[in-house]
Amino acid sequence: MFRNYFRVAIRNLWKNKEFSAINIFGLAIGLATSLLIIVYVLDELSYDKYNKHADNIYRIDGDINFGGTHYIIATAPAPMAAAIKTEIPEVVDATRFRSYDGFLVKKGLQNIHEDRVVYTDNNVFNVFTLPLLQGDSATALKEPKTMVITEKTARKYFGTTDVVGKTMIINDSIPFRITGVLKPIPAQSQLQFDFFVTLAGIREAKDDNWLSNNFSTYARLHDGANVATFQAKLSAMAEKYASVQVSTILNASMDELRKNGNYIRYELMPLTRIHLHSNKGFELGPNSSIQYVYIFSAIALFILLIACVNFMNLSTARSANRAKEVGVRKAMGSQRSQLIAQFITESMLISTIAMLLALCAAAVAMPFFNQLAGKEMNIGLLATPQIGILLVALVLFVGILAGSYPAFFLSGFRPVSVLKGTLAAGFKKGAFRNVLVVGQFAISIFLIIGTIVIYGQLNYIRNKQLGFNRDQVMVVHNTSALRSQVKAIREEMNDIEGVTGTTLTGYLPTSSNRNDGPMFLSAAKDPKTAVSMQNWFVDDQYIPVLGMQMKSGRNFSKDFATDSTAVIINEAAARLLGLKDPINTQIYGLEGMQNTNLAGYHIIGIVKDFNFNSLRQEVTPVALFLQEDRGSLALRIHSNDIPKLLSAVEKKWQSFMPGQPFTYSFMDDDFNKIYQAENRMGAISLTFSVLAVFIACLGLFGLAAYAAEQRTREIGIRKVLGATVTNIVHLLSKDFMKLVMIALLIAFPVGWWAMHRWLQDFAYRTDIGWQVFVGTAVLSVLIALCTVSYQAIRAALANPVKSLKS
Repeated sequence: MFRNYFRVAIRNLWKNKEFSAINIFGLAIGLATSLLIIVYVLDELSYDKYNKHADNIYRIDGDINFGGTHYIIATAPAPMAAAIKTEIPEVVDATRFRSYDGFLVKKGLQNIHEDRVVYTDNNVFNVFTLPLLQGDSATALKEPKTMVITEKTARKYFGTTDVVGKTMIINDSIPFRITGVLKPIPAQSQLQFDFFVTLAGIREAKDDNWLSNNFSTYARLHDGANVATFQAKLSAMAEKYASVQVSTILNASMDELRKNGNYIRYELMPLTRIHLHSNKGFELGPNSSIQYVYIFSAIALFILLIACVNFMNLSTARSANRAKEVGVRKAMGSQRSQLIAQFITESMLISTIAMLLALCAAAVAMPFFNQLAGKEMNIGLLATPQIGILLVALVLFVGILAGSYPAFFLSGFRPVSVLKGTLAAGFKKGAFRNVLVVGQFAISIFLIIGTIVIYGQLNYIRNKQLGFNRDQVMVVHNTSALRSQVKAIREEMNDIEGVTGTTLTGYLPTSSNRNDGPMFLSAAKDPKTAVSMQNWFVDDQYIPVLGMQMKSGRNFSKDFATDSTAVIINEAAARLLGLKDPINTQIYGLEGMQNTNLAGYHIIGIVKDFNFNSLRQEVTPVALFLQEDRGSLALRIHSNDIPKLLSAVEKKWQSFMPGQPFTYSFMDDDFNKIYQAENRMGAISLTFSVLAVFIACLGLFGLAAYAAEQRTREIGIRKVLGATVTNIVHLLSKDFMKLVMIALLIAFPVGWWAMHRWLQDFAYRTDIGWQVFVGTAVLSVLIALCTVSYQAIRAALANPVKSLKS
């Protein structure tokens, strides 16, 4: 019996080649898109799960509200790890990571700049699964000036992995001994580093300061440990130690701080949730978002539904052509269940062929999708028994879903009505088919709205006035390596044609260099008047070179010797301090976290607010101090020949630092990197939206072709009676345009609601104006009209004599 079903299915597919091709091609595109997104979702959900004790590892995050500023950070104090290991029995071990940017590594006579560097404790191997090819994990990072490198790095510098005991020269002069070689770290890991350098011997790592949060701290708990109990003990311990230092530094108790709305809390973040659920300050690396997993999963489902709707629509539309077949079969004794089995078999055959094509298409498209998503995924992720079962289930689901309505619809025809020819009138109504067309176009329109809003927000970000001019600013990195020569090279950079100004500091709005501390309105250190703000060390050219604007007062000047004790604050700081006229007001800051004395600074200017965080956050208080910082050199440039200017700057660098790598970036590129995830989401959304619209139009194309075929004789009669091509096109298009308009009315409120929710993640955001909906409506109508009009014009231009003779 099944063999007969299969033969009839093949015969029907071959007989209706055009409709079969549309069905198979549409389903294949929908399934291929779904497969790509399944790979993406599997990749995203697998982060850090390779760790043997992944379910028992937690990061300790800071939640600090002080002086009107709220900090949510992925770091904790330096002594936290040792304290929890010693005092909390639920903890097996705890380790820390600290990033100090990169360093130079000597290879022969050449120095290579390496960015993927992290400093960590020796017990990192007790917490994370980091198997060594060479070396002993128990002692690898125990001694100062030792480090573990990856297999790839070992081959890069030595051409072999047998490098334990060898030395690498760091920053041109410091020898570090290699004590281990790591096996390749999975791509689904937050520990994407090539150098793991010991914290032993680092002064900051021995610091006992509980109010400075600079270390990413991870605790591994015992199996079955009560996480809530650990959290309670952690909070009590942190308060015990922090309260002593709060009392010493601020002359206040923790209770007094809390009365003023201040607090210091530490919370647990499960390791396996970090990648998709954490977007805090000072993350070890860029994370993704669970929102994107939900969004792309929904898009995959939507596209698959659109493809299935096409199948259902085209199958029911062709039902009149198969009505006599059904009637004859029923008259000859076929049961309805047999007819249903026949049509489901056809549907399953189409679904299977489409899945095979989809697998091939997904494999071909994977490199392009990787480039779009910024990943290194492989279609091999699908080659597991669990996923194999899922794919078979997907074929069955799609086949049954797409074939169920046609099967029950066609098998329900009454043979008497069919053989008498009374079915046509009922078929032309097609109410359910119209509902499906409206549904698939509503989904397509929703995706178009989403894409337009995403690109609108990205365009808003690119063009927003940030309070500084990021265009035409070149940042030369690692200038601290110049040491005493840094001022000399800066002066010579100023002489290069095309360089209009320079500023020497690592505290740039687009860098990650940050330093916060409390400021007071009086020397009494009254916590009620404390304001937490960023403390940046800059020179007198910082504000003009970066194109910042003074709201009042003046900039730093070499002509004023007293500017060494001066400060410039931003508008946010002035508001938080509650000062109507801050100029010449005295404010006080700590001389250091280990020195509880206050130093006085007089305010000489108010700089207009500038965005130094992501636009997801409001501008927070900043204080600029006239102090030297050699982190980087920013050059304001004005040139029509950028390559020539770059060559001149690099030549000047090499004259001071021969053989040292010249690394630079442009500030606008650094700014755009902050929104890399949003840019990728926009590109992926655009691609999937185009695919969704294409699949919907494919179905509409098939329906329009069938509608024209069904009305061939009517069109012939109308032309004979004088109807023009325009009249015929209008006749065949108007019904479809009505469906598109209904889809617009459904999609608009849903699209507005969804994108309004997405925009709430940004403190600074664009509006969803009427232009979005007008543009979407015009685009949707034009796309649908072009799709339908081709078939309508083709039918209208046909010879009416042939139509009437047929």
